[in-house]
Amino acid sequence: MAQYKLLLPKMGESVAEATVIKWEKNPGDNIEIDDIVLEVATDKVDSEVPSPVKGKLIQQFFAENEVAQVGDVIAIIEIEGAGEEAQQDEPKAQESVPVAENSVVAEEKIIEKEEEEVPFIPAQAEKEEPSFQNSESGRFYSPLVKSIAQEEGLDLAELDKIQGTGAENRVTKNDLLNYIAEKNQRNNPQSSVENKVQPIVEERQMPVQPKAVEEEPAASKPTSKVAYSGHDEIIEMDRMRKLIADHMINSKQTSAHVCSVVEADVTNLVQWRNKVKNAFEKRENEKITFTPIFIEAVAKAIKDMPMINISVNGSQIIKKKDINIGMATALPSGNLIVPVIKNADQLNMVGLTKAVNDLAARARVNKLQPDEIQGGTFTITNIGGFGNIMGTPIINQPQVAILAVGVIKKKPAVIETEHGDMIGIRHMMYLSLSYDHRVVDGALGGMFVKKVADYLEQWDSHREI
Repeated sequence: MAQYKLLLPKMGESVAEATVIKWEKNPGDNIEIDDIVLEVATDKVDSEVPSPVKGKLIQQFFAENEVAQVGDVIAIIEIEGAGEEAQQDEPKAQESVPVAENSVVAEEKIIEKEEEEVPFIPAQAEKEEPSFQNSESGRFYSPLVKSIAQEEGLDLAELDKIQGTGAENRVTKNDLLNYIAEKNQRNNPQSSVENKVQPIVEERQMPVQPKAVEEEPAASKPTSKVAYSGHDEIIEMDRMRKLIADHMINSKQTSAHVCSVVEADVTNLVQWRNKVKNAFEKRENEKITFTPIFIEAVAKAIKDMPMINISVNGSQIIKKKDINIGMATALPSGNLIVPVIKNADQLNMVGLTKAVNDLAARARVNKLQPDEIQGGTFTITNIGGFGNIMGTPIINQPQVAILAVGVIKKKPAVIETEHGDMIGIRHMMYLSLSYDHRVVDGALGGMFVKKVADYLEQWDSHREI
């Protein structure tokens, strides 16, 4: 009998790791081809890992809630045939995380791979290694993070205090380096310069800083105690809600949020949709909502003003060539997910409608693939579906703008005609654009949201699809 190594497959662009959330097969279970062996979670999407072979599961290498890297052996399946071992082609570490989209994770992944192949641990670090074996918080630390911490004289208790920005609040290399830099600057502004010219041995023998200084990071983020009575219900956040909370806080700390609002007369658009929706549904077996119409208008406005379709990397502005529109989708659980329509400017109304309906339907039953929530360059959130007239949405990092579309309501409005002004009943709505004032000024933000409104107001009521 041969043994087949089941690897954690590559699950999308910039996806480097996944958390095991449930094993569907246990050691001793028989497995058919395409049977689901386990479920894993990557950021916001839960995915199933099928078996490409028929056999018997004999070993699991990761317990539930443990994190595995792309390319790791996650299970051994015994299969029929000669030979001791069969194995999938292992993906290269560099391929599992594109450097362009996630250079920090990619660098960490590559270095960790090198550490596994050629381990080198200084003598002093070997003595400190036992202190990193178990964390009271249950937090996972990569070999690279542990190595840097040991070099800098940080113990596990201090590592546990660092706020992580990685998946499941994990501490990345960047988090640790930023923490060390801030700590050195607080202790002595001159020390970081002096330490650079001192031998490594002397650096390791630097005395541990006073307790009051070590605890300063916690004091820098004051939290108020929540008072509650015995009648209150305490609900623990699920994994997705924790990720959303971290993502929202990070966005507010990263971007200088500004919001511009315009009101649009979409009477022609509403009347056009009412006229074509029944025939469209009969022909395409799809319902046409307002969302694909909004996406088309946004894609056109982005082509007119491409500097809204950017990201920021330090002092660099990255101008995106593709127009990938994310649409915020509410889930039955109350959480939020943002599937992405890739190259939205290249789709016609039929293509946009089918893409919107498909992604929204699969999002609500947790069937999205990791690739389908990655790579967005601009986001739309339809708050009108909840009866809201306008909002100030939080930017979906690393994008620089997000558009909230409010409810469409009938209102009395002034209508300008060649015979003079008159009052009429019109279908009106608000468009609210939040944008990053670091790189998008008020002129661009205001003109962009007005351009979207213009495309909606100037809708051709005789358009055919």
